[in-house]
Amino acid sequence: MYTPDLEPLAGSIGLSAAVACLPLLTVFVALGILRWKAHFAGLAGLAVALAVAIFAYDMPVNLAGLSATQGFVFGLFPIVWIVICAIWLYELTVASGRFDDLRRIIDAISDDPRIQAIIIAFGFGGLLEALAGFGAPVAITGVMLLAIGFAPMRAAVVVLLANTAPVAFGAIGIPILTAGNLTGIDYHEIGAYVGHQTPFIALFVPLFIAFLTDGRRGVAQTWPVAVAVGVVFAIAQWVSATWISVELTDIIASLAGIAAAVVVLRFWKPAGSDEARERILLDRDGNLDSGSSGSSGPAPITPAPVATRTLEATPLTTQRVWLALFPYLLIIAVFCVAKLWSPVTRFLASTDIAVPWPGLDGNILTAAGSPATTTIYKFTWLSTPGTLLLICGVIVAAVYRVSAPDAVRLFGSTLIKLRFSALTVGAVLALAYVMNQSGQTITIGTWIAGTGAFFAYLSPILGWLGTAVTGSDTSANALFATLQQTAAINAGIDPTLLVAANTSGGVVGKMISPQNLAIAASAVGLVGRESEIFRKVIWWSLGLLLAICLLVGLQSSVLAWMLP
Repeated sequence: MYTPDLEPLAGSIGLSAAVACLPLLTVFVALGILRWKAHFAGLAGLAVALAVAIFAYDMPVNLAGLSATQGFVFGLFPIVWIVICAIWLYELTVASGRFDDLRRIIDAISDDPRIQAIIIAFGFGGLLEALAGFGAPVAITGVMLLAIGFAPMRAAVVVLLANTAPVAFGAIGIPILTAGNLTGIDYHEIGAYVGHQTPFIALFVPLFIAFLTDGRRGVAQTWPVAVAVGVVFAIAQWVSATWISVELTDIIASLAGIAAAVVVLRFWKPAGSDEARERILLDRDGNLDSGSSGSSGPAPITPAPVATRTLEATPLTTQRVWLALFPYLLIIAVFCVAKLWSPVTRFLASTDIAVPWPGLDGNILTAAGSPATTTIYKFTWLSTPGTLLLICGVIVAAVYRVSAPDAVRLFGSTLIKLRFSALTVGAVLALAYVMNQSGQTITIGTWIAGTGAFFAYLSPILGWLGTAVTGSDTSANALFATLQQTAAINAGIDPTLLVAANTSGGVVGKMISPQNLAIAASAVGLVGRESEIFRKVIWWSLGLLLAICLLVGLQSSVLAWMLP
């Protein structure tokens, strides 16, 4: 039976907290300074977490090891499982040729590159974030912007900035689901709080994209569409997160934002579209702008090795439009039934299997002396969003007439491509479980709570830092969600607010993460020039972080009426 000691070193909370920070510092240094690959950094952090738990916190070796295994398994299922099924669904659309139809639908909406950037990077990127996350939206939309003629540097910066507001609800809400699992707070409640924070970022991101593509002139000539997309996306995100479904929030908001652009463009056309194409896109000789000279050329995403169906370049019919949109409409329908229709929801919940982790459950107590509930692993084999996405993928493959052997090969290639991502997520979740169950996280939170009520203004910084280092809002929540909860309780602040703030702070840290910078650079052919991209996006990241910090701080006091 193990009970965490909050002050294991000389009875000093400060010294104990300093040692408890070592696993996190290991990850930060390995990624940010030593530039290790993410899975090596995660494994190194896990090793340090185990050492601190065993030698500083006197946690029995077997219990420390079992905590790591439980965390690692939770990282693989349901988190990695969701990502695998989401990316497999995307690859099915590529193999069928319907992804090209989706791109043609975007061209039919508007030929203005500034508006195309908003629709692709923010609208369609939000859909990809909803399904996959973990860098996939940046890579895919970066290649799409390159395909319509954007210079590599501009394409990279635009997609990184666009990949902000949707991140909190990415991969069918996995960052919020992870926070709820680790803290014990209902994830619906966390999602509702986040839905009262990130929409304020979404309001302005389309305008920022217009500025990045064509400066002040771009904002002046396209603001009706940019404002419409931002406002509609923000309202839809607010409403869905609060009253409909955390898992569906990004899908609903992204589709609503794209629909808003379509409606506005039916009654209004931007001025200067032809001139904008000359300024923004590649010139007639194929030269790139000054910010992208020396590029090694684009390196687009390579689909799995199956025969990709080529559809004839005939006019888009209503049938082809619906088929191109079919996967996303299907996902909305399936998740609405699964999450909103009570009989189905109760049935799915009844299939969940609670597994007391062998050798761990019953042997871990909280710092207060009560049995820890985190030692119960819930095997959500049917109700998890990953399995629901798998069902959607099977239906999509049948509708798109992708043969069973090709669909299986696509799934296998997706598994292979994500093997190191799976190792990274598993290692970070293992680190989080060891830190949480040994008491390291609680020690840090207790120490940080010494800032009192002012901590509300600082709490988003932890999410920003965690996502900047790991490249994942999910991993940032795995590292800091329990810390935020503990700090809030000790400081007398609403713990749900600070757990949500960790998620919201993370969305603006993703654009500067080394992992995301590398993905963007690889997708558009700027490998080795990540530092240049970083210098172009860092001030956007810091400015948005400041805005989130002020919002959360005010929501803890004078703006408390804003919270659900």
